[in-house]
Amino acid sequence: MAVKIRNKRHIAMIPVRAKKNLGQHFLRDEVIADRIAATLDDFPLLPVLEVGPGTGMLTQFLLKRERDLTVVEIDHESVAYLQTHFPALQERILQKDFLRMDLSAYYGGEFCVIGNYPYNISSQIFFKVIDYREQIPCCSGMIQKEVAERMVASPGSKSYGILTVLLQAWYEVEYLFTVNEQAFIPPPKVKSAVVRLTRNKRKQLGCDEKLFKTVVKTSFNQRRKMLRNSIKSLLSDESPMPDDPMLTKRPEQLSIKQFEQLTNLLEPLVRQTPPKEKND
Repeated sequence: MAVKIRNKRHIAMIPVRAKKNLGQHFLRDEVIADRIAATLDDFPLLPVLEVGPGTGMLTQFLLKRERDLTVVEIDHESVAYLQTHFPALQERILQKDFLRMDLSAYYGGEFCVIGNYPYNISSQIFFKVIDYREQIPCCSGMIQKEVAERMVASPGSKSYGILTVLLQAWYEVEYLFTVNEQAFIPPPKVKSAVVRLTRNKRKQLGCDEKLFKTVVKTSFNQRRKMLRNSIKSLLSDESPMPDDPMLTKRPEQLSIKQFEQLTNLLEPLVRQTPPKEKND
């Protein structure tokens, strides 16, 4: 049965049951939804892919802006609701797992990504955006506040980590505003935040990109250790540890540029099959 919510701004109907395994928390505040939709206004001509539209709270404001919109939703109950209540979309409602999609099969050129992202997969969503960075000049949406703080962190802070380095290597990241728990049904146990990623001018790294990613992840997987200890697993048995003062630092102390330098330092010394990586 639909749940009716009354507050000072509007009356919201939540017609779909939120599923914990999908990390669903449905936004019920139309003012916030409109503000999120506005984060893409600097790219008015590009098509938009909305990830996890749920019951269409954000979708309606994207359609009001006459955006060339496609939505991807994994929850069959939400898809059924969208098909009924958003006839203008029809064939552009995709019941798929965004993380498994080949986005280039749907877009031949540039497009923007937006969404009220499920908290449990938000980092994976952004890693996928990085993979398609040449096609995605802007990505925005709502995530857990703690993740947003990691995304905008600076070297030396406790929040600085894998997600920070890999995102900021390719995007300018903005923390736009905080959203309280009461804006959702059901309310999450944490605050949320809206962020925007805008592609920077970097065309390539000053090092091997695949190894850079491995070095960053390996370094932060043991973030309390000095780099000379955390990166040991990358070196072949025959390779001596380089004598470089950078290796006496901890990973959160290194800038992106220094991680590039570290990657170049290690490249001739790494083993052929690096250890298994872990995400942030």
